[in-house]
Amino acid sequence: MKTRIVEVFSSIQGEGKLLGRRQIFVRFSGCNLECNYCDTIKSRDPFYGEDISVKELFNKIKKIITPDFHSISLTGGEPLLHADFIKEFLDKYYFDALLETNGSLPYELEKIVDLIKYASVDIKLPEHEAVFEWNDLLNNELESINLLIKEGINTNCKIVVLPSTKVDTVGFIASKLADEVEDISKLSLIIQPSSPLYNWEKHHTKLFRFSEKAGNYLDVFIIPQIHKLLNIR
Repeated sequence: MKTRIVEVFSSIQGEGKLLGRRQIFVRFSGCNLECNYCDTIKSRDPFYGEDISVKELFNKIKKIITPDFHSISLTGGEPLLHADFIKEFLDKYYFDALLETNGSLPYELEKIVDLIKYASVDIKLPEHEAVFEWNDLLNNELESINLLIKEGINTNCKIVVLPSTKVDTVGFIASKLADEVEDISKLSLIIQPSSPLYNWEKHHTKLFRFSEKAGNYLDVFIIPQIHKLLNIR
């Protein structure tokens, strides 16, 4: 089996609870959403990149593993558009793997949920994305989170906030998570201020308000994209 992959590279994880870990990133082509803050726009194109087999991907990863290697990151685009390929790959070549997903495809997640160790679900806000009807998208994301929690996957969800994001919107999503996630004690929320961070110079106090509002319902972190600050991929 082959699938289209944009790039395979080694770097430091710049987001979420694996922040600072050395990972090998496998960036898949294509995305089913069109988020207005997307920082990997080329990867939205399902024809961008090259066709790579399971064996070829393993060889690419093997060549760039370093002594501090922690895990692979399955990212995109939207990696769950390639769930069958990921299943074949992880069945044949096991690695500790982080799935970075928008959570919109729970029926594809079911194919690989028992093969991954970590997951980050990017919850979209109403102003982020125009392809899905937002309530339907949120319901799919909640279904994906519950699948991950039920399987015992180390999971966090992420909300990318803009200076224009309403505090009450973040609070509503946090309350929705608390109401509908089966075991909220096993889930953390990452509030990620959008890059570039200079856009936050006059709005930094709002980040505290996001955190305080969400903290009424679940464990919360504020973590920017550290790799952007380091000027690395």
